[in-house]
Amino acid sequence: MALIQTLKILFNRDLDKLKFEIESYENENSLWIIDKNISNSAGNLCLHLIGNLNTYIGSEIGKTGYVRNRPLEFSLKDIPKSELIQKIEDTISVVNNALDSLTETDLEKIYPQIVFEKEMTTGFFLVHLSTHLAYHLGQINYHRRLLDF
Repeated sequence: MALIQTLKILFNRDLDKLKFEIESYENENSLWIIDKNISNSAGNLCLHLIGNLNTYIGSEIGKTGYVRNRPLEFSLKDIPKSELIQKIEDTISVVNNALDSLTETDLEKIYPQIVFEKEMTTGFFLVHLSTHLAYHLGQINYHRRLLDF
């Protein structure tokens, strides 16, 4: 299976799971709880993932014009659950449209931005973005099971 198709499957799977996790909070206020050594709420992690994917895939690859405000991803609070879900659904469309615009040759090209202080291929960076999504998705799942009361 080509890498682009694999990435589409993984991004869709995990963004659908993100949507499921956010929808699964029984107490909407619990989305924004931080406690003890948990420094990021599920709501803020969700906003962070949306900002991350819309920046690096949407804006850079899909040419959407999205402008990121990373500090707000961690400082905004009490965004309604329905708005977070809509943002996730919009991000799914953005990611799919951007990935549909790529060729296998594009994956071998150097990603246009320096992100980790060195050049990397677009394919490598897209794999990284998928694992970044999965990492924070696990944190959100654990946050929900621990703090949704």
